[in-house]
Amino acid sequence: MEKNQPRLHAIMFPLPFQGHVNPLMQLAIKLASMGVTVTFVNTQFIDQQINKARAYDYTAGDDMFAEARQSGLDIRYTTITDGFPLKFDRNAIDKFWPGLEIVFPAHVDELLSNMMGSDLDPTLTCLIADTFFNWTSDLARKHNLVNVSCWTQPALTYSINYHMDLLKMNGHFGSHDIREDAITYIPGVPAIDLEDLPSFFQQNDPSDLIVRIAETSFQCCRRADFVLFNTIEELESETISALQHDQQQIYAVGPLVSSLELAKGMVPSASFHFESDCAQWLNTKPHGSVLYVSFGSACLIGKLDIMELAYALFLSEVNFVWVLPPHLVGSDPISFLPAGYEEDIKDKGLIVQWCNQVAVLSHSATGGFLSHCGWNSTLESIWCGIPLLCSPLSYDQTPNRKLIVDAWKIGLNLCQKKSIRREEAARNIQKLMHGEIADELRSNVSVMRQTMKHATVAGGSTERNLDRFINSVKAKSNMKFDNDRKI
Repeated sequence: MEKNQPRLHAIMFPLPFQGHVNPLMQLAIKLASMGVTVTFVNTQFIDQQINKARAYDYTAGDDMFAEARQSGLDIRYTTITDGFPLKFDRNAIDKFWPGLEIVFPAHVDELLSNMMGSDLDPTLTCLIADTFFNWTSDLARKHNLVNVSCWTQPALTYSINYHMDLLKMNGHFGSHDIREDAITYIPGVPAIDLEDLPSFFQQNDPSDLIVRIAETSFQCCRRADFVLFNTIEELESETISALQHDQQQIYAVGPLVSSLELAKGMVPSASFHFESDCAQWLNTKPHGSVLYVSFGSACLIGKLDIMELAYALFLSEVNFVWVLPPHLVGSDPISFLPAGYEEDIKDKGLIVQWCNQVAVLSHSATGGFLSHCGWNSTLESIWCGIPLLCSPLSYDQTPNRKLIVDAWKIGLNLCQKKSIRREEAARNIQKLMHGEIADELRSNVSVMRQTMKHATVAGGSTERNLDRFINSVKAKSNMKFDNDRKI
C-alpha cells in the first residue's frame, strides 16, 4: 500500500427488506475475502427478525458474520434504528418509505459522524448503499467517503429505470394517450413491450409512490462514484456496455448468492423466517422429479390464485415443495386451499411456511422452480441449474421473466395471462418437468450455470471486476484523502 493511502474500509447499508439484505451480505463476504474491512449496518427491526429466525447469541459476540470472522475476515456488524417502533408494520410502504427518506438518514449521519470522529482502525473510506436510497450522495460528500451504489437487480431493469425520461418523452409512460408499440430506444435493452416493463410503469401513474422512489433514487445514483451490479458480465454484456457509455464506472460483481461451497463455511443467513428442513422428504423422491414452488418474501398473491395453483399442482401429478408463508396473503394461506387438500397430496406434496431455498434447489430431487421471478431467486435457480416456470407478481419480476423466457430460454410462462388458471398451469408444469421441452430448458440452463460458475472462479469476470473496483476505490479514496489534507 502506498504511503499515506488510507486502508480500505467500507460501510454498507442494505435496503431493509430481505431481498435486498441478502445480496449485500454476500457482497460483504466477497469484499472482505479480498482484504477489505467491512462494517455491515442493519436496522434494529431487520436484526430482530433475523435473530428470531436464527437465535443468535449476541451476548457471546455472535451474529450472522461470526463464522466469517472465525475464517479471518474483518467484517464488523452494527445496527441502527430506522426511526419507527419495532412493532410498526413496515409493509405499509406508503407510511414507512417517507421515514426512510427523512428520518433514517439522520440516524445514518449520526452513526457516520461517531465513527469518523473515533479512533476507528482502519478509518472509513467508502460508503456502499442500496441504489434505492436517495440520501447517499449527500452523506458521502459530507463525510468525504467514496460513494458506491449497489443495484440488486439485473442491468436490464437498471437501464429501464435510468432512462425513465425516454419512456416519458416517447409516450410510453405518463401520457394520456399511452403508446402500445414495442419500446426500441432504451440503450442496451432489446425491443420490449409495455407489459414487460416493471409493474409501476404499466400503471401509467407518474405520481405513484414507487415511481417517485425510482426517480429520486436514480437522481441520487447519477452522482455515485461507482455502481455495482448483482449480475454477470457475460449474461448482460450489451446492456452493461451501453450503460458504461452513458454513466459512471459500473462493475458486474454477481451473482451475489450463497454458493454451495461457501455455504459450508462462512456464508451468513439473513432469513427472516424459521426454515423447515425439507431434505428428509426430498431424499425419498426420484432424481429431478420435484417442482419447488415459492413466490418470495415480499409480494402478495391473490386467494383465488392460491386455489387455482393448488388444483394445478394436483392435476399435474408432479411431486412438489410449496412454500406458503403467512405473509403471502396477510393471513394463513392454508385456509384458502381446497378442503382436504393436504390429505389428498400427502404422498406428492410438501407444504412449508419457509425453507432454505438454495438447499432445496441444489437437492438432486429438484427438477424445476415455479417462481415469481425475483432476481435473487432467478440467480439461485441458474446457479443450481434449475429451469423456471414464471409467474411474476410485481416490481422487476416482469422484465426478469422477459430475460428468463425470451432472451435466455431457460423457462416457461405458467400462464399467458397474469391470473392463474388451473388447466393451463397444470399443462405447463408438466412441460417444465417432463419431455422434449424440459430437456431443452435443462440444457440451456446448464450452459448458463457454467457461464456463471466460470465468472466466479479465480480469474473470472466477477473476480476481475471486483479487483478493478477495489483498485478504483483505493485511488479515489487516496485522492479524497490528499485533497482533505490540503484543506
